[in-house]
Order: sequence, then C-alpha cells, then structure tokens
Amino acid sequence: MTDRPLTLMAVHAHPDDEATSTGGVLARYAAEGIRTVLVTCTDGGCGDGPGGVKPGDPRHDPAAVASMRRQELQASCDVLKISDLEMLDYADSGMIGWPSNEAPESFWQTPVEEGAARLAELMRHYRPDVVVTYDENGFYGHPDHIQAHRITMAALEMTALTPKVYWTTMPRSQMQRFGETMREFGEDMPEPDPAEAAALAEIGLPDDEITTWVDASAFSDQKFDALAAHSSQGENIFFLKMGKERFREWMGTETFVRVKDATGAAVPENDLFAGLR
Repeated sequence: MTDRPLTLMAVHAHPDDEATSTGGVLARYAAEGIRTVLVTCTDGGCGDGPGGVKPGDPRHDPAAVASMRRQELQASCDVLKISDLEMLDYADSGMIGWPSNEAPESFWQTPVEEGAARLAELMRHYRPDVVVTYDENGFYGHPDHIQAHRITMAALEMTALTPKVYWTTMPRSQMQRFGETMREFGEDMPEPDPAEAAALAEIGLPDDEITTWVDASAFSDQKFDALAAHSSQGENIFFLKMGKERFREWMGTETFVRVKDATGAAVPENDLFAGLR
C-alpha cells in the first residue's frame, strides 16, 4: 500500500455531463475522501447562449457560450467537491449534420490518437484506480460522447495502468418509463416513428446486464444543485423540472457496466471501488 489516495477519473464530453450520469458518484466518493478528477473534453460552445439563443442563430456566439459554460462547470465542480478539473478544450462538435460537426477543430474531427495522447498524459499524472466514461455509442449517439469513449479506451491502451473501467448506462426498465415521466412534467413528447422507437429501445441495458448499482441518494441534492449550476442550459435539462424529491427517486442510483477489472470483485456490485479497499 502507498500513501497515494484512491482516485476516480470521469471523462465527459461537455460541461453539465458530469452531473447528469455521474454527479452522485463524484459527490459520494469525494465525501469518502477519494480524489475525484473530471476531464471535460469540449468547451460546450454549441450549447444555448444567453436568452436561450440556439446554435445557428446569427446571435449565437460560440466563444461567449464556451466562456459562460466554463464558469458554470467550475460552479458544478464546487458543488460536487471535485478535486481536480481538467479541460481538453476541443470545440464542441454539436450534432451530426450540424456545420460545427464538420469543422476541422471540432472534437469529432480530432484524430483519436491525438486526443488519446493528451488524456493518457493526464492518466499517468493522476494514476486513477477507477475510470468512468460512455459506451461505444456515447450512451445516446452524440458524436462528442462517442469520441470521449474512443479517446478514453485508446488512452488506457497507451498507458501501463490497470484501473477498473466503467461505462455509464441506465436500466431499460427505467428507460421505458422515461417518456411517461416527461409527459407528467409537461414535456411535449410526440410518439416516435418506428426507426426512432427502435433506436430508443437500444439505449441503456437490460437490468440483468448492469454490473454496478451505486446508491448515491444521500448526495442527490448535490447532484441536483450541480445540474442547476448549468443555468444557461436549463431549458435542455429536463430533470430540473422534477424538484428534488422526485429527482432523488429517479436519479439517486447511478448504474454502470464494468468493462475492465483486475480486482476479481464479484458482480453485481454496489461500489465502483469494490476490490480496491
């Protein structure tokens, strides 16, 4: 054993992603004395501008949006007690089909090897015991989430480190109820066409394939407040409409699939650090 603290590294695509799927574990493990490192890959410049101005509107200024979102990200990190924030500062790619997605400086257009080399340096510096990122589809297909997955897995191959590695996910049983919950809170949810419905049905995992269920309900208020810190994107953060009590019911447990492990810890598990302490 060494005096080096146990370390969790979460690799996310945009400001606010850290709170949505990992805010609970980041807050919980910080409270347990574990070092928490957040790597945010893009500047978030394709988010909403002041007053809800959308990308593509002539009034939308990506540089100004990125600056605003950097401040919000720091506020979120303060709420979650994140030990270390690292920003790769690639340009937000936006969605497939947007002009920003084809921009040479966008994260999506960045060679995987380049992004992975930068991330590998951070991994060598922090020596994480646990690494969390997205699955191959970026959970729901966003290009920057997919790219974050790619550079994370490539970076791990570039190092001699052997952390436990997890991908974020959600139980299909919960996904099936998601549309009903959105409608309950006043979201206009038209019935998806068959292709969309089939794609939605593939998001998340069957409950029995989820390896790791972490109870972070005691930290759900922190998670809610971290999401709320991204106030410029409030229109896009449906979960804030729930209020803290319903939010705790929906978002108090965070789920993952374990894809790399050298500890031999049994699954299903309820702790990302099972086998490490």
